[in-house]
Amino acid sequence: MLRRLRKYGGGARGVVTVATSSAPLVIVGGLLYAGLFVKAEAVVQKVEPPAIERRDSFYGVAAPNPSVVWAVGADGKVVRSEDGGQSWSRQETNTGANLQGIAAWDADSAVAVGNDGVVIVTRDAGRTWTPSEIPTTGNPNKLFRVRIADGAAWAVGEFGTLLRSTDRGETWSRMLPEKDRAWNDVAFVGNTGWLVGEFGALMKTVDGGTSWEAIETPNEVSLMSVAFRDTERGVAVGLAGTLLTTTDGGASWQQVPAFTREHLYTVMWDEDRWLAVGDKGVMATAEADIAQWQPGRVADGDVSWRTAVARSGTRYFLAGSNLAVLDDSALSVAGHKRM
Repeated sequence: MLRRLRKYGGGARGVVTVATSSAPLVIVGGLLYAGLFVKAEAVVQKVEPPAIERRDSFYGVAAPNPSVVWAVGADGKVVRSEDGGQSWSRQETNTGANLQGIAAWDADSAVAVGNDGVVIVTRDAGRTWTPSEIPTTGNPNKLFRVRIADGAAWAVGEFGTLLRSTDRGETWSRMLPEKDRAWNDVAFVGNTGWLVGEFGALMKTVDGGTSWEAIETPNEVSLMSVAFRDTERGVAVGLAGTLLTTTDGGASWQQVPAFTREHLYTVMWDEDRWLAVGDKGVMATAEADIAQWQPGRVADGDVSWRTAVARSGTRYFLAGSNLAVLDDSALSVAGHKRM
């Protein structure tokens, strides 16, 4: 290829004809070929989602000590904190069923229950979760809650399901015959226990759950949760703001005048006070004698529903439409900004 090159210098000005190489064409051609026919290997960097996402719903929470907290929820999700809720990690469960409840013997051993009769247990702080077998049934077998009392685990659910495990969740026995009525919660103090469920149903045992007796109450609204601080004083809560108290071990129950129409889903005795939470951020508290109840809200502006609460040190962890932490009267949502 020839081109004309103007050359300056040496005191004279002239025009010199020079020959140029064809190398640039070869280089351009090579680049064009590479762009069209040579495909570079894609490097994909996997981005792990955060342990807790905005779309998550949680139904159960357990805090076996002031540092460790577990929460379970939709689509088989289990998260755990080992620093009192400052950070969280997700644990693999190999189930897609909604997990409705969790209870823990200690920081290493726990059991979770949920839809489709799913029961999973861990012995290694949640690094592995394994399924447990429960008694067969021809009915839907949604399990709502699991509690631990004196080492035994108790699970309740649809169609009169009341199950007990004495080997940390490995095997389960049915303690009541199936019936077209759901049990929503169970509580024990020693050998004395109480069951609450649909249509105001309430039962009591004094022999560790071997036999149960129906108890009449002034209420026909479904009861969702029950808790006792000792063998005499207890509280049951339910739909439409229902709140019942007893001071004689559950032989008789008194209905507290409703201060809200919102559902109350869970109640606990936390060694200092009674605490009940439910729909739309509603909260109620009472002192030890359960005589006077104070209605309130979990936090100003909070309208989330709450299905479970657990105390860890000085903090309360609330499961529901999000996983929240209540600390010194301030609420924060795990994984998100403080409210």
